[in-house]
Amino acid sequence: MADKNLLLGDEALALGALHAGLSGVYAYPGTPSTEITEYIQLHPLTKERNVHCHWTTNEKTAMEGALGMSYAGKRALVCFKHVGLNVCADPFMGSAMTGANGGLVIASCDDPSMHSSQNEQDSRFYGAFAMMPVFEPSNQQEAYEMARAAFDYSERRGIPVLMRLTTRMSHSRAVVESKGEIREQNSLKYPANPRQWVTLPVNARVRNRQLIRDYATFEEDAVKSPFNWLKKGKDNSLGIIACGIAYNYLMENFPDGCPYPVLKVSQYPFPRELALELGSMVKTILVLEEGQPLVEERLRGVFETGYTIKGRIDNMVPRDGELTPDAVREALGLPKLPEFNPSEVVAPRPPALCQGCGHRDFFTALNNVLKDYDGARVFGDIGCYTLGWMPPFHSLHTCVEMGASVTMANGAAFSGTWPAVAVIGDSTFTHSGMTGLLDCINENADVLVCISDNLTTGMTGGQDSAGTGKLEAICAGLGVDPAHIRVIIPLPKNYPDMEKVIREEIEYHGVSVIISRRECIQTLKRHAAKK
Repeated sequence: MADKNLLLGDEALALGALHAGLSGVYAYPGTPSTEITEYIQLHPLTKERNVHCHWTTNEKTAMEGALGMSYAGKRALVCFKHVGLNVCADPFMGSAMTGANGGLVIASCDDPSMHSSQNEQDSRFYGAFAMMPVFEPSNQQEAYEMARAAFDYSERRGIPVLMRLTTRMSHSRAVVESKGEIREQNSLKYPANPRQWVTLPVNARVRNRQLIRDYATFEEDAVKSPFNWLKKGKDNSLGIIACGIAYNYLMENFPDGCPYPVLKVSQYPFPRELALELGSMVKTILVLEEGQPLVEERLRGVFETGYTIKGRIDNMVPRDGELTPDAVREALGLPKLPEFNPSEVVAPRPPALCQGCGHRDFFTALNNVLKDYDGARVFGDIGCYTLGWMPPFHSLHTCVEMGASVTMANGAAFSGTWPAVAVIGDSTFTHSGMTGLLDCINENADVLVCISDNLTTGMTGGQDSAGTGKLEAICAGLGVDPAHIRVIIPLPKNYPDMEKVIREEIEYHGVSVIISRRECIQTLKRHAAKK
Protein backbone atom coordinates (compact mmCIF):
# COMPACT_ATOMS: atom_id res chain seq x y z
CA MET A 1 0.00 0.00 0.00
CA ALA A 2 1.39 3.40 -1.01
CA ASP A 3 2.17 5.85 1.75
CA LYS A 4 2.45 9.63 1.30
CA ASN A 5 4.75 11.90 3.32
CA LEU A 6 5.85 15.53 3.09
CA LEU A 7 9.63 15.14 2.86
CA LEU A 8 12.78 17.11 2.23
CA GLY A 9 14.80 15.88 -0.71
CA ASP A 10 17.35 14.56 1.79
CA GLU A 11 14.61 12.69 3.64
CA ALA A 12 13.17 11.27 0.42
CA LEU A 13 16.58 9.84 -0.48
CA ALA A 14 16.94 8.44 3.04
CA LEU A 15 13.52 6.77 2.93
CA GLY A 16 14.30 5.30 -0.48
CA ALA A 17 17.53 3.86 0.91
CA LEU A 18 15.74 2.29 3.88
CA HIS A 19 13.10 0.80 1.61
CA ALA A 20 15.88 -0.55 -0.63
CA GLY A 21 17.13 -2.80 2.18
CA LEU A 22 19.81 -0.55 3.67
CA SER A 23 22.13 -2.11 6.24
CA GLY A 24 24.26 0.93 7.10
CA VAL A 25 24.65 4.66 6.58
CA TYR A 26 28.10 6.18 7.02
CA ALA A 27 28.34 9.96 7.16
CA TYR A 28 29.99 13.07 8.51
CA PRO A 29 27.55 15.97 9.05
CA GLY A 30 27.69 18.86 6.59
CA THR A 31 25.04 21.17 5.18
CA PRO A 32 23.08 20.39 3.01
CA SER A 33 23.50 16.63 3.53
CA THR A 34 22.98 16.23 7.29
CA GLU A 35 19.26 15.47 7.22
CA ILE A 36 19.78 12.25 5.24
CA THR A 37 21.50 10.53 8.14
CA GLU A 38 19.35 12.19 10.81
CA TYR A 39 16.19 10.90 9.12
CA ILE A 40 17.59 7.38 9.03
CA GLN A 41 18.64 7.62 12.68
CA LEU A 42 15.09 8.50 13.75
CA HIS A 43 13.15 6.15 11.48
CA PRO A 44 11.47 3.17 13.20
CA LEU A 45 12.80 0.77 10.54
CA THR A 46 16.37 1.62 11.60
CA LYS A 47 15.86 0.33 15.13
CA GLU A 48 13.76 -2.61 13.97
CA ARG A 49 16.46 -3.77 11.54
CA ASN A 50 19.50 -2.61 13.52
CA VAL A 51 20.69 -0.40 10.66
CA HIS A 52 24.14 1.06 11.35
CA CYS A 53 23.72 4.84 11.66
CA HIS A 54 26.50 6.37 13.78
CA TRP A 55 28.37 9.49 12.63
CA THR A 56 31.92 8.82 11.47
CA THR A 57 35.07 10.79 12.29
CA ASN A 58 35.34 12.16 8.74
CA GLU A 59 34.19 11.49 5.18
CA LYS A 60 37.15 9.27 4.35
CA THR A 61 36.36 6.87 7.19
CA ALA A 62 32.70 6.98 6.14
CA MET A 63 33.54 5.91 2.59
CA GLU A 64 35.84 3.16 3.79
CA GLY A 65 33.30 1.83 6.32
CA ALA A 66 30.61 1.68 3.65
CA LEU A 67 33.02 0.00 1.24
CA GLY A 68 33.67 -2.67 3.86
CA MET A 69 29.94 -3.25 4.26
CA SER A 70 29.57 -3.51 0.47
CA TYR A 71 32.44 -6.03 0.40
CA ALA A 72 30.42 -8.17 2.82
CA GLY A 73 27.44 -8.08 0.45
CA LYS A 74 25.30 -5.59 2.37
CA ARG A 75 23.77 -2.37 1.04
CA ALA A 76 25.47 0.78 2.33
CA LEU A 77 24.93 4.52 1.92
CA VAL A 78 27.59 7.23 2.29
CA CYS A 79 26.50 10.86 2.89
CA PHE A 80 28.36 14.17 2.96
CA LYS A 81 28.43 17.61 1.43
CA HIS A 82 30.37 18.30 -1.76
CA VAL A 83 33.65 19.31 -0.11
CA GLY A 84 33.46 16.08 1.88
CA LEU A 85 33.92 14.29 -1.43
CA ASN A 86 37.38 15.90 -1.56
CA VAL A 87 38.20 14.39 1.83
CA CYS A 88 37.21 10.88 0.72
CA ALA A 89 38.52 11.18 -2.85
CA ASP A 90 41.10 8.42 -2.33
CA PRO A 91 38.69 5.64 -1.29
CA PHE A 92 36.01 7.05 -3.64
CA MET A 93 38.30 6.67 -6.66
CA GLY A 94 39.49 3.34 -5.31
CA SER A 95 35.90 2.08 -5.02
CA ALA A 96 35.45 2.44 -8.78
CA MET A 97 38.41 0.08 -9.16
CA THR A 98 37.21 -2.48 -6.61
CA GLY A 99 33.61 -2.17 -7.73
CA ALA A 100 30.68 -2.93 -5.45
CA ASN A 101 29.48 -6.25 -4.06
CA GLY A 102 26.51 -5.17 -1.96
CA GLY A 103 24.84 -2.06 -3.35
CA LEU A 104 26.91 1.06 -2.58
CA VAL A 105 25.45 4.56 -3.05
CA ILE A 106 27.38 7.76 -2.34
CA ALA A 107 25.16 10.80 -1.73
CA SER A 108 27.05 14.06 -2.28
CA CYS A 109 25.07 17.26 -1.68
CA ASP A 110 26.41 20.29 -3.53
CA ASP A 111 25.96 23.87 -2.33
CA PRO A 112 25.76 26.33 -5.26
CA SER A 113 25.69 29.95 -4.01
CA MET A 114 27.86 28.74 -1.09
CA HIS A 115 25.16 29.17 1.56
CA SER A 116 27.42 27.38 4.03
CA SER A 117 30.45 26.33 2.01
CA GLN A 118 33.78 27.56 0.71
CA ASN A 119 33.30 26.70 -2.96
CA GLU A 120 30.72 25.74 -5.60
CA GLN A 121 32.30 22.54 -6.90
CA ASP A 122 30.10 20.17 -8.88
CA SER A 123 30.21 16.52 -7.78
CA ARG A 124 29.26 15.29 -11.25
CA PHE A 125 32.86 15.89 -12.32
CA TYR A 126 34.00 13.34 -9.72
CA GLY A 127 31.62 10.78 -11.21
CA ALA A 128 33.09 11.28 -14.68
CA PHE A 129 36.62 11.28 -13.22
CA ALA A 130 36.03 7.92 -11.53
CA MET A 131 34.06 6.48 -14.51
CA MET A 132 31.16 5.97 -12.12
CA PRO A 133 27.43 6.33 -12.85
CA VAL A 134 25.79 9.46 -11.44
CA PHE A 135 22.10 9.84 -10.54
CA GLU A 136 20.69 13.37 -10.15
CA PRO A 137 17.00 13.64 -9.15
CA SER A 138 14.81 16.43 -10.50
CA ASN A 139 12.34 16.37 -7.60
CA GLN A 140 11.71 14.74 -4.22
CA GLN A 141 9.65 11.88 -5.63
CA GLU A 142 12.46 11.04 -8.00
CA ALA A 143 14.97 11.23 -5.14
CA TYR A 144 13.04 8.47 -3.38
CA GLU A 145 12.70 6.34 -6.50
CA MET A 146 16.30 6.94 -7.59
CA ALA A 147 17.70 5.82 -4.24
CA ARG A 148 15.96 2.48 -4.64
CA ALA A 149 17.01 2.23 -8.29
CA ALA A 150 20.61 3.21 -7.49
CA PHE A 151 21.09 0.30 -5.08
CA ASP A 152 19.66 -2.12 -7.64
CA TYR A 153 21.85 -0.66 -10.37
CA SER A 154 24.95 -0.79 -8.18
CA GLU A 155 24.51 -4.51 -7.60
CA ARG A 156 23.48 -5.28 -11.18
CA ARG A 157 26.55 -3.57 -12.65
CA GLY A 158 28.92 -4.17 -9.73
CA ILE A 159 29.80 -0.49 -9.37
CA PRO A 160 29.20 2.22 -6.74
CA VAL A 161 26.69 4.90 -7.75
CA LEU A 162 27.11 8.61 -6.99
CA MET A 163 23.83 10.42 -6.17
CA ARG A 164 24.10 14.18 -6.51
CA LEU A 165 21.69 16.57 -4.78
CA THR A 166 21.93 20.35 -4.48
CA THR A 167 20.87 22.66 -1.67
CA ARG A 168 17.43 23.47 -3.02
CA MET A 169 16.66 19.81 -3.68
CA SER A 170 18.01 18.78 -0.27
CA HIS A 171 16.16 21.43 1.72
CA SER A 172 12.81 21.88 -0.03
CA ARG A 173 9.77 19.73 0.72
CA ALA A 174 7.24 17.93 -1.45
CA VAL A 175 4.77 15.08 -1.09
CA VAL A 176 6.53 11.78 -1.71
CA GLU A 177 4.65 8.57 -2.36
CA SER A 178 6.54 5.49 -1.27
CA LYS A 179 5.99 2.67 -3.72
CA GLY A 180 6.80 -0.99 -3.93
CA GLU A 181 7.72 -3.58 -1.37
CA ILE A 182 10.07 -2.66 1.45
CA ARG A 183 13.05 -4.83 0.60
CA GLU A 184 14.77 -7.03 3.15
CA GLN A 185 18.45 -6.53 3.90
CA ASN A 186 20.98 -8.60 1.97
CA SER A 187 22.47 -11.70 3.51
CA LEU A 188 26.20 -11.88 4.11
CA LYS A 189 27.88 -12.68 0.79
CA TYR A 190 31.52 -12.10 -0.13
CA PRO A 191 32.75 -11.13 -3.63
CA ALA A 192 32.81 -13.79 -6.34
CA ASN A 193 36.09 -12.29 -7.61
CA PRO A 194 38.17 -11.51 -4.49
CA ARG A 195 41.19 -10.55 -6.62
CA GLN A 196 39.32 -7.44 -7.78
CA TRP A 197 39.37 -6.05 -4.24
CA VAL A 198 43.16 -6.13 -3.93
CA THR A 199 44.33 -3.21 -6.04
CA LEU A 200 47.93 -4.23 -6.51
CA PRO A 201 49.03 -3.06 -9.97
CA VAL A 202 48.78 -6.57 -11.39
CA ASN A 203 45.10 -6.69 -10.39
CA ALA A 204 44.27 -3.01 -10.91
CA ARG A 205 45.40 -3.06 -14.54
CA VAL A 206 42.97 -5.88 -15.27
CA ARG A 207 40.17 -4.11 -13.40
CA ASN A 208 40.87 -0.79 -15.13
CA ARG A 209 40.40 -2.36 -18.56
CA GLN A 210 37.16 -3.93 -17.36
CA LEU A 211 35.93 -0.59 -15.98
CA ILE A 212 36.56 1.06 -19.35
CA ARG A 213 34.46 -1.64 -21.02
CA ASP A 214 31.78 -1.28 -18.34
CA TYR A 215 31.63 2.47 -18.82
CA ALA A 216 30.38 1.93 -22.36
CA THR A 217 27.58 -0.14 -20.82
CA PHE A 218 26.81 2.64 -18.35
CA GLU A 219 26.42 5.00 -21.32
CA GLU A 220 23.98 2.59 -22.99
CA ASP A 221 22.06 2.29 -19.72
CA ALA A 222 21.78 6.08 -19.45
CA VAL A 223 20.20 6.26 -22.92
CA LYS A 224 17.58 3.67 -21.88
CA SER A 225 17.10 4.99 -18.34
CA PRO A 226 13.56 5.85 -17.23
CA PHE A 227 15.08 8.95 -15.61
CA ASN A 228 16.35 10.26 -18.98
CA TRP A 229 14.00 10.98 -21.85
CA LEU A 230 13.46 13.21 -24.87
CA LYS A 231 10.11 14.89 -25.46
CA LYS A 232 9.29 16.55 -28.76
CA GLY A 233 7.88 20.08 -28.90
CA LYS A 234 5.84 22.19 -31.29
CA ASP A 235 8.51 24.89 -31.63
CA ASN A 236 11.88 23.68 -32.96
CA SER A 237 13.54 27.09 -32.84
CA LEU A 238 15.12 25.97 -29.57
CA GLY A 239 15.99 22.69 -27.89
CA ILE A 240 16.50 22.43 -24.14
CA ILE A 241 18.63 20.04 -22.10
CA ALA A 242 17.51 20.19 -18.46
CA CYS A 243 19.58 18.34 -15.87
CA GLY A 244 18.33 17.31 -12.44
CA ILE A 245 16.45 20.02 -10.60
CA ALA A 246 16.80 22.32 -13.64
CA TYR A 247 14.01 20.28 -15.25
CA ASN A 248 11.79 21.15 -12.29
CA TYR A 249 12.59 24.85 -12.75
CA LEU A 250 11.89 24.62 -16.48
CA MET A 251 8.45 23.15 -15.94
CA GLU A 252 7.62 25.78 -13.31
CA ASN A 253 7.84 28.29 -16.14
CA PHE A 254 5.70 26.15 -18.46
CA PRO A 255 2.89 24.77 -16.28
CA ASP A 256 0.89 23.89 -19.42
CA GLY A 257 3.79 22.12 -21.08
CA CYS A 258 7.04 23.27 -22.68
CA PRO A 259 6.65 24.25 -26.36
CA TYR A 260 10.26 23.30 -27.16
CA PRO A 261 11.83 19.84 -27.46
CA VAL A 262 13.26 18.89 -24.07
CA LEU A 263 15.92 16.35 -23.12
CA LYS A 264 15.73 15.58 -19.42
CA VAL A 265 18.99 14.23 -17.98
CA SER A 266 19.06 12.67 -14.51
CA GLN A 267 21.36 9.70 -15.03
CA TYR A 268 24.95 9.90 -16.26
CA PRO A 269 27.17 9.23 -18.22
CA PHE A 270 25.66 11.88 -20.47
CA PRO A 271 23.25 10.15 -22.93
CA ARG A 272 24.97 11.14 -26.14
CA GLU A 273 22.51 9.33 -28.41
CA LEU A 274 19.56 11.24 -26.97
CA ALA A 275 21.48 14.50 -27.46
CA LEU A 276 22.11 13.64 -31.10
CA GLU A 277 18.41 12.91 -31.52
CA LEU A 278 17.61 16.32 -30.06
CA GLY A 279 20.16 17.81 -32.46
CA SER A 280 18.27 16.31 -35.41
CA MET A 281 15.31 18.51 -34.45
CA VAL A 282 16.99 21.83 -33.61
CA LYS A 283 20.09 23.94 -34.30
CA THR A 284 20.08 25.98 -31.08
CA ILE A 285 20.30 24.27 -27.69
CA LEU A 286 19.97 25.82 -24.22
CA VAL A 287 21.60 23.80 -21.44
CA LEU A 288 20.08 24.21 -17.98
CA GLU A 289 22.11 22.59 -15.20
CA GLU A 290 22.64 23.36 -11.53
CA GLY A 291 26.32 23.90 -10.83
CA GLN A 292 29.16 24.06 -13.30
CA PRO A 293 28.76 23.63 -17.10
CA LEU A 294 29.62 19.94 -17.25
CA VAL A 295 27.00 18.98 -19.83
CA GLU A 296 27.42 22.21 -21.76
CA GLU A 297 31.16 21.54 -22.17
CA ARG A 298 30.61 17.95 -23.26
CA LEU A 299 27.90 18.96 -25.70
CA ARG A 300 30.37 21.02 -27.69
CA GLY A 301 32.15 17.79 -28.54
CA VAL A 302 28.98 15.98 -29.55
CA PHE A 303 27.81 18.18 -32.43
CA GLU A 304 29.54 19.29 -35.58
CA THR A 305 29.71 22.96 -36.55
CA GLY A 306 26.49 24.79 -37.27
CA TYR A 307 24.96 24.40 -33.81
CA THR A 308 24.57 27.17 -31.23
CA ILE A 309 25.03 26.03 -27.62
CA LYS A 310 23.81 28.38 -24.91
CA GLY A 311 24.12 28.12 -21.15
CA ARG A 312 26.48 29.12 -18.38
CA ILE A 313 29.59 29.46 -20.53
CA ASP A 314 28.12 32.28 -22.62
CA ASN A 315 26.30 33.73 -19.57
CA MET A 316 22.85 33.05 -20.98
CA VAL A 317 22.48 31.51 -17.51
CA PRO A 318 24.47 33.15 -14.65
CA ARG A 319 27.85 31.43 -14.32
CA ASP A 320 27.89 31.46 -10.51
CA GLY A 321 25.29 30.94 -7.80
CA GLU A 322 22.21 28.78 -7.66
CA LEU A 323 20.12 28.16 -10.71
CA THR A 324 16.61 29.51 -10.05
CA PRO A 325 13.25 29.43 -11.84
CA ASP A 326 13.70 33.16 -12.47
CA ALA A 327 17.13 32.64 -14.05
CA VAL A 328 15.64 29.94 -16.28
CA ARG A 329 12.79 32.28 -17.18
CA GLU A 330 15.21 35.03 -18.19
CA ALA A 331 17.29 32.63 -20.29
CA LEU A 332 14.11 31.64 -22.14
CA GLY A 333 13.29 35.27 -22.86
CA LEU A 334 10.02 35.13 -20.91
CA PRO A 335 8.69 38.30 -19.22
CA LYS A 336 9.74 38.81 -15.62
CA LEU A 337 7.27 37.93 -12.89
CA PRO A 338 6.31 40.51 -10.24
CA GLU A 339 8.90 40.87 -7.49
CA PHE A 340 8.48 41.78 -3.85
CA ASN A 341 10.31 44.84 -2.59
CA PRO A 342 12.76 44.32 0.29
CA SER A 343 11.11 44.60 3.68
CA GLU A 344 11.40 47.97 5.38
CA VAL A 345 10.69 46.33 8.73
CA VAL A 346 12.98 43.29 8.83
CA ALA A 347 16.63 44.31 8.92
CA PRO A 348 19.36 42.14 7.34
CA ARG A 349 20.91 39.85 9.93
CA PRO A 350 24.38 38.57 9.03
CA PRO A 351 25.53 35.33 10.65
CA ALA A 352 26.98 35.71 14.12
CA LEU A 353 28.04 33.57 17.05
CA CYS A 354 25.14 32.86 19.41
CA GLN A 355 24.83 34.99 22.49
CA GLY A 356 26.31 33.00 25.36
CA CYS A 357 28.56 30.96 23.04
CA GLY A 358 31.90 29.93 24.55
CA HIS A 359 33.69 30.82 21.30
CA ARG A 360 32.86 34.48 22.02
CA ASP A 361 34.63 34.48 25.35
CA PHE A 362 37.61 32.59 23.94
CA PHE A 363 38.07 35.10 21.09
CA THR A 364 37.73 38.02 23.50
CA ALA A 365 40.49 36.64 25.73
CA LEU A 366 42.70 35.74 22.73
CA ASN A 367 42.32 39.23 21.26
CA ASN A 368 43.21 40.82 24.58
CA VAL A 369 46.48 38.88 24.68
CA LEU A 370 47.43 39.26 21.02
CA LYS A 371 47.24 43.08 21.23
CA ASP A 372 50.70 42.83 22.75
CA TYR A 373 52.18 40.87 19.81
CA ASP A 374 52.63 42.87 16.61
CA GLY A 375 53.35 39.90 14.33
CA ALA A 376 50.62 37.58 15.62
CA ARG A 377 48.66 35.60 13.06
CA VAL A 378 45.66 33.38 13.83
CA PHE A 379 44.90 30.54 11.43
CA GLY A 380 41.25 29.54 11.47
CA ASP A 381 39.31 26.47 10.45
CA ILE A 382 35.84 25.22 9.46
CA GLY A 383 33.18 25.45 12.15
CA CYS A 384 30.96 27.88 14.05
CA TYR A 385 34.10 29.61 15.31
CA THR A 386 34.94 30.66 11.74
CA LEU A 387 32.55 33.52 12.54
CA GLY A 388 35.39 34.83 14.71
CA TRP A 389 36.54 36.51 11.48
CA MET A 390 33.38 38.64 11.59
CA PRO A 391 32.80 41.70 13.75
CA PRO A 392 33.16 42.37 16.59
CA PHE A 393 36.09 39.95 16.93
CA HIS A 394 38.08 40.03 13.68
CA SER A 395 40.25 37.35 15.29
CA LEU A 396 41.06 35.10 12.33
CA HIS A 397 43.37 35.71 9.40
CA THR A 398 42.74 32.54 7.33
CA CYS A 399 40.20 29.77 6.75
CA VAL A 400 40.74 27.30 3.89
CA GLU A 401 39.44 23.81 4.67
CA MET A 402 39.01 21.24 7.41
CA GLY A 403 42.21 20.91 9.45
CA ALA A 404 44.22 23.57 7.61
CA SER A 405 44.57 25.79 10.68
CA VAL A 406 47.14 23.56 12.38
CA THR A 407 49.31 22.85 9.35
CA MET A 408 49.14 26.45 8.09
CA ALA A 409 50.28 27.65 11.51
CA ASN A 410 53.12 25.14 11.26
CA GLY A 411 54.17 26.46 7.85
CA ALA A 412 53.91 30.07 8.96
CA ALA A 413 55.94 29.38 12.10
CA PHE A 414 58.82 27.95 10.07
CA SER A 415 58.60 31.02 7.83
CA GLY A 416 59.32 33.24 10.82
CA THR A 417 55.80 34.16 11.96
CA TRP A 418 55.48 34.49 15.74
CA PRO A 419 53.22 33.88 17.45
CA ALA A 420 51.53 31.44 15.07
CA VAL A 421 48.18 30.43 16.54
CA ALA A 422 45.78 27.79 15.19
CA VAL A 423 42.11 27.82 16.18
CA ILE A 424 40.19 24.62 15.50
CA GLY A 425 36.99 23.03 16.86
CA ASP A 426 36.80 19.70 18.64
CA SER A 427 35.01 17.88 15.81
CA THR A 428 37.24 19.42 13.13
CA PHE A 429 40.32 18.49 15.16
CA THR A 430 39.44 14.79 15.15
CA HIS A 431 38.25 15.07 11.53
CA SER A 432 41.46 16.49 10.07
CA GLY A 433 43.57 18.24 12.70
CA MET A 434 45.28 15.37 14.46
CA THR A 435 47.71 14.56 11.66
CA GLY A 436 48.65 18.24 11.38
CA LEU A 437 49.39 18.33 15.10
CA LEU A 438 51.60 15.26 14.69
CA ASP A 439 53.59 17.15 12.04
CA CYS A 440 54.04 20.02 14.48
CA ILE A 441 55.21 17.64 17.19
CA ASN A 442 57.64 15.82 14.92
CA GLU A 443 59.15 19.13 13.80
CA ASN A 444 58.93 20.79 17.24
CA ALA A 445 57.15 23.73 15.66
CA ASP A 446 56.70 26.94 17.62
CA VAL A 447 52.89 26.91 17.44
CA LEU A 448 49.95 27.32 19.78
CA VAL A 449 47.00 25.11 18.87
CA CYS A 450 43.73 26.21 20.44
CA ILE A 451 40.95 23.61 20.35
CA SER A 452 37.62 25.33 20.96
CA ASP A 453 35.69 22.41 22.44
CA ASN A 454 31.93 22.90 22.61
CA LEU A 455 31.36 19.14 23.13
CA THR A 456 29.46 18.69 19.86
CA THR A 457 29.51 19.23 16.11
CA GLY A 458 27.82 22.58 16.56
CA MET A 459 27.79 24.10 13.08
CA THR A 460 25.66 21.32 11.60
CA GLY A 461 23.10 21.05 14.39
CA GLY A 462 24.67 19.39 17.40
CA GLN A 463 25.65 15.89 16.25
CA ASP A 464 28.04 13.80 18.35
CA SER A 465 31.69 14.81 18.18
CA ALA A 466 34.23 12.00 17.88
CA GLY A 467 36.65 13.70 20.28
CA THR A 468 34.33 14.38 23.22
CA GLY A 469 36.09 13.39 26.44
CA LYS A 470 39.23 12.31 24.60
CA LEU A 471 41.04 15.47 23.49
CA GLU A 472 43.65 15.63 26.26
CA ALA A 473 44.47 11.94 25.82
CA ILE A 474 44.69 12.31 22.03
CA CYS A 475 47.09 15.26 22.26
CA ALA A 476 49.24 13.54 24.85
CA GLY A 477 49.22 10.31 22.85
CA LEU A 478 50.41 12.17 19.76
CA GLY A 479 53.32 13.51 21.79
CA VAL A 480 52.41 16.94 23.15
CA ASP A 481 54.13 17.56 26.49
CA PRO A 482 51.32 17.13 29.10
CA ALA A 483 52.61 20.24 30.86
CA HIS A 484 51.60 22.21 27.78
CA ILE A 485 48.13 20.75 27.35
CA ARG A 486 46.03 23.34 29.18
CA VAL A 487 42.28 23.50 29.71
CA ILE A 488 40.41 26.76 30.17
CA ILE A 489 36.73 27.49 30.77
CA PRO A 490 35.59 30.36 28.51
CA LEU A 491 33.49 32.59 30.75
CA PRO A 492 33.78 36.36 31.33
CA LYS A 493 34.67 35.83 34.98
CA ASN A 494 37.62 33.68 33.89
CA TYR A 495 39.22 36.21 31.51
CA PRO A 496 42.25 36.92 33.77
CA ASP A 497 43.05 33.21 34.11
CA MET A 498 42.37 32.54 30.40
CA GLU A 499 44.66 35.36 29.31
CA LYS A 500 47.39 34.20 31.68
CA VAL A 501 47.32 30.67 30.18
CA ILE A 502 47.27 31.96 26.59
CA ARG A 503 50.21 34.26 27.25
CA GLU A 504 52.24 31.53 28.97
CA GLU A 505 51.75 29.11 26.06
CA ILE A 506 52.64 31.75 23.48
CA GLU A 507 55.86 32.40 25.33
CA TYR A 508 56.65 28.68 25.37
CA HIS A 509 58.67 28.04 22.22
CA GLY A 510 57.40 24.62 21.20
CA VAL A 511 54.12 22.85 20.55
CA SER A 512 51.42 23.71 23.03
CA VAL A 513 47.68 23.03 23.09
CA ILE A 514 44.97 25.00 24.86
CA ILE A 515 41.54 23.37 25.08
CA SER A 516 38.82 25.96 25.61
CA ARG A 517 35.90 23.87 26.84
CA ARG A 518 32.29 24.84 27.37
CA GLU A 519 29.18 23.14 25.98
CA CYS A 520 27.48 24.67 22.96
CA ILE A 521 24.68 26.94 24.18
CA GLN A 522 22.22 25.34 21.75
CA THR A 523 22.85 21.73 22.79
CA LEU A 524 22.85 22.87 26.44
CA LYS A 525 19.32 24.23 25.93
CA ARG A 526 18.19 20.99 24.31
CA HIS A 527 19.68 18.87 27.08
CA ALA A 528 18.04 21.07 29.70
CA ALA A 529 14.67 20.77 27.93
CA LYS A 530 14.93 16.97 27.91
CA LYS A 531 15.59 16.95 31.64
